[in-house]
Amino acid sequence: MYELMSLKVKCPICGKSLMNHDQMIDNEPSIKLNIEVAKNRGTINLSSIYGSYNYKADIEMIPDEIVKFFCPHCTAQIISDVDCLTCKAPMIPFHLDMGGKVSVCSRIGCKDHKVEFEDLSIALNRLYQEYGYGAKQSEKDSNIKPSKKIPEISKTDEKKEIIESGTFIQAYCPSCKKSLIEDEMLKVKISNGEEGYLMLSPYLNVFSSKSTIFLPEDKTIKIVSCPHCEKSLISEKMKCEICGSPVAKIEVSARTKLLDFYLCTKKGCKWHGLSEDDLYDIRLDDSDEW
Repeated sequence: MYELMSLKVKCPICGKSLMNHDQMIDNEPSIKLNIEVAKNRGTINLSSIYGSYNYKADIEMIPDEIVKFFCPHCTAQIISDVDCLTCKAPMIPFHLDMGGKVSVCSRIGCKDHKVEFEDLSIALNRLYQEYGYGAKQSEKDSNIKPSKKIPEISKTDEKKEIIESGTFIQAYCPSCKKSLIEDEMLKVKISNGEEGYLMLSPYLNVFSSKSTIFLPEDKTIKIVSCPHCEKSLISEKMKCEICGSPVAKIEVSARTKLLDFYLCTKKGCKWHGLSEDDLYDIRLDDSDEW
């Protein structure tokens, strides 16, 4: 199954979509709900990436507390009589557009979840139609956005190698030279007080991601390191050209050589780029920094 599968869900009571395109989580439309935690009411936007535990809430999320979820349309409480196998809190079910349901634990901090399809063959066909065989998103459904202005191609640009949007990028650690690709994902070790892993789409200009620890939106990741040699990937020289945050440096393979490739460490920022030396020979197709 696609490691960065974005689920489209709806209320199991009124059947209306719970997807919110105004608040992106993990660079994908989020799942918006009304909530109640310890008698405090507010809203939450959950990541729609299956297996991601990221969210954005406007009230304090107290560890180990049980959250009550309510549909923003019909205002009914969403709950089931099925308890979490890990912590015994109620599981919260959502219906999937493709048929079936996904359930998440209502206890803050518990990572138990499961997805069930009414007809697995139909669901798989829809997944392949939406994401393509082998998990490669189609241009129609990916987050690739064409540039607002089309740059003039100079004679110098014509001689450059162009890495096109949607290209699978082979990534390596600049220190130990080992591959950062695992199970068709770009995987790095991270820490924000808690250690975990960040999995990024390895396709150029497809910005979906998920992490094994909670990462607040619009906040920088403090530590990014190689999962093999554990040396830091944070660049000492480069900064994000959009938000000024620190950037992580990896190496990617082009037709001619290995390139220094930079990724912003701020959650939600899509900036990425090459070194000044590589810009003479390489151009990234439709990248956000141009």
